This record gives sequence, C-alpha cells and structure tokens, in this order.
Amino acid sequence: MRQFGLPEALAILSGVQATILLSLIAFVGGGVIGLAVALMRTSERPWLQRCAGFYIDFFQGTPLLMQLFLVFYGLPVLGYKVNPWVAVAIGFTLHASAFLGEIWRGSIQAVPRGQTEAAYALGLSYASRMRNVVLPQAMRISVAPTVGFMVQLIKGTSLAAIIGFVELSRAAQIIASATYKPLLAYGCAAIVYFVLCFPLSRLSMRLEKRFAVKT
Repeated sequence: MRQFGLPEALAILSGVQATILLSLIAFVGGGVIGLAVALMRTSERPWLQRCAGFYIDFFQGTPLLMQLFLVFYGLPVLGYKVNPWVAVAIGFTLHASAFLGEIWRGSIQAVPRGQTEAAYALGLSYASRMRNVVLPQAMRISVAPTVGFMVQLIKGTSLAAIIGFVELSRAAQIIASATYKPLLAYGCAAIVYFVLCFPLSRLSMRLEKRFAVKT
C-alpha cells in the first residue's frame, strides 16, 4: 500500500489542468453554438424557434452523464472512433451550448421592448437590430448568470471520469485506490474545486448586484 504524501498530492493536482482545459473548451465552444441557438430562439421565423427549442429541451431534459454516454458510445456506431478527450469535449460543448443559449435567450428578451421597436421604426434589418441595439444590452444582462454557469460547468467536469477521462476527480479516485486514503484524496480534490469555483461564485454575485442596481 502506498503512503499518501507529496507525490500523491501532486498527482491529484495534475488533473487540474485537464479540468480547466475541458471547462474552457466547453465554455468557448458552447458559447459559439449557444449564441446561434439564442438567436434562433428569438428569431422571427417560427421553424427556427421550434428547432432551437427542441435542442434546448433535449439537453436540459436529459442527464449530462447520459449525453456523454451517447457521444462516447454512439459515434463509434456511426463509424467514428473517438478517444475520451474528444468525446468529453463534444459532450460538454453541446451541453454548455444549450444552457448558454437559454441564458442568452432570456437576456435578449429582457432588453426593453421599446429599444427593439425603435430600431424597427428606423428601418434597421433584423441583423442590424441584433448587432447594434439588442445584443450589446443583452450581453450586459447576461454576464452574471453566464459566470454562474461557468462554476456549474467546472464542477460538472467530474462526470467525465465515468468514460475514462482523467481529470481532477478521476485523479483523486486513482490515488484513493492506491493509498487507501479516500478522505485525504477526495479532500484534496474538494479543496481544489473550491479554489477554482469560489472566486467565480463571488464574482457572479457581485456582477448580479452591480447590474441589478444599474438597470
């Protein structure tokens, strides 16, 4: 049986890099797709609204773990063999895009209707109204909930361990099995998660209060 010491603690910390990188990939990729989903959801065309609505309902209505399984085991059935890195990147990106799309959809619709009507009266096209009038205001409204979702995304990366992806929680599980010291191993992982998420949680709360006062 291995003793729990500095090498074991560093082995757990080595999973932080994968956790942060996966979170960033999912957040950036999900943001790009999520913006498209939000624009479809607020489009003037009903069929785009329905497609975006179904997309959001599917990913919000099914467990993230099930979505990872569908990507990891489903793509090989279609002839695409993927490693755990690619599978979790795709799964988390799709998951994040649905939630960010809904957050940003709510922010777009929270912009005072008079702003949109005034832009419409000026003869601006839909794209111009969104780019120059609606989106700049919606981005300000969405900052706090977007940062809050980032916290949930970081914590959610622990589910990637189920399909063999070695991130923070999986590294802690490996060390716990090798040393028979689960309390120390998972305690170290919990402290790291707290260090990553607490500042973002506080930032989200401060941004929410700041924008609530100004709006």
